[in-house]
Amino acid sequence: MGRLFGTDGIRGVANTELTPEFVLGLGRALVRTLREEGIARPRIAVGRDPRASGEMLEASLVAGICSAGGDAVVLGVLPTPGVALLTRSIGADSGAVLSASHNPVADNGIKFFGSSGYKLTDAEEDRIEELLQRSDEDRPTGAAVGRRHDAPGLVDRYVDHLVALGEAGRGPRPFAGLRVVVDCANGAASTVAPLVLDRLGCTVTALCADPTGDDINDGCGSTHPEVAAQAVLATGAALGLAHDGDADRLIAVDGDGRVVDGDAILAVLAARLHEQRGLPTVVTTVMTNLGFKRAMEGLGIGVVQTKVGDRYVLEAMREGGHPLGGEQSGHVIFAEHATTGDGVLTAVQLLGAVVDTGRPLADLATVMRRLPQVLINVPEVDRGRLADAEQLWKAVRAEEERMGDGGRVLVRPSGTEPVVRVMVEAETEDDAQATADRLAAVVAEELALAS
Repeated sequence: MGRLFGTDGIRGVANTELTPEFVLGLGRALVRTLREEGIARPRIAVGRDPRASGEMLEASLVAGICSAGGDAVVLGVLPTPGVALLTRSIGADSGAVLSASHNPVADNGIKFFGSSGYKLTDAEEDRIEELLQRSDEDRPTGAAVGRRHDAPGLVDRYVDHLVALGEAGRGPRPFAGLRVVVDCANGAASTVAPLVLDRLGCTVTALCADPTGDDINDGCGSTHPEVAAQAVLATGAALGLAHDGDADRLIAVDGDGRVVDGDAILAVLAARLHEQRGLPTVVTTVMTNLGFKRAMEGLGIGVVQTKVGDRYVLEAMREGGHPLGGEQSGHVIFAEHATTGDGVLTAVQLLGAVVDTGRPLADLATVMRRLPQVLINVPEVDRGRLADAEQLWKAVRAEEERMGDGGRVLVRPSGTEPVVRVMVEAETEDDAQATADRLAAVVAEELALAS
């Protein structure tokens, strides 16, 4: 069996790959891991996004936790960063979120946090996997069986935290008069984002904020920023905000309907922090646009790059004491205020930059010039053979030599999908597309699955 945990927890099709029985076992394994560490009756905070399978899998996870002698504090529908915050705030021994983030409704997933609110390390996840596969005869009875405690009202503590950060140094309702659009992706942001923005004084147009359970990320949210863009143009809003299913991402739209992706958001916030207090460094991943790095060099801000995945960004931030980091996909992490990417917090900080400077987002976003970037996902290939594909890497080197400092190439296996990703940046869109097409064809040929 390969490793169960990917770059962002475990994901799969709910009820076929991610079954109730499997999730129950994960709940038991998590509690057993904590009991091995000397915690006699572990307390686990549990949250989820509103997709239909979440209720089923929540019940299974809670059953597993209680079966192993742990107590489950059930938070209900809540953004992933909210679960991380509350895990630490209520003194829980661990936290768990049932969500597949930006994936379609048929998928679901699970990720765990430690008592600090940070995602588990690879070693901790490996221990859960080991216990999951080991025979388990330890089954408490009587009063030793764990209990379920429903605590949906704790969401208010998370909302208050976000509002306080927006008001800090500005006072009540600091964004009064600012008209914004927020697309909640029919996900967990629906319970939080419009409320936070309203309390901070914004005039809010909320889209996709009444989830039914089967419409999460369906033609909306951070993977479809054109929805927010259309609403911005229709309402005359100053800007638009688009979250993903579990609200740990933000993609923005300026007042002219242009998309401002995670790289540009991070550049705006890095420039602002540099102006305020001399931000020395920022952490990004290898997927970050070359234009971002050029912009930071121009400002005198160092750039630290990691593997793709916000967990790796966070690890580098903690190891190096870097205060800010993020990904092109819209994960942005503020080390002072959060232990994981937080889309609503990022929105609050972005709005703060707009209000404090008196400059529209379109103007702020000019801090970086984004190089044309093309990403091709090549399916039906053997990702395991990528490292040894000599002809492919020869082709990559040839393209890199041709472009020189005017572009770059990245070929890597996806950590969440069965594909190989080919990313090319170049000075022109045509060159980026043609180069990516050529390399994708080599990937498909060299790594074709055996028939």
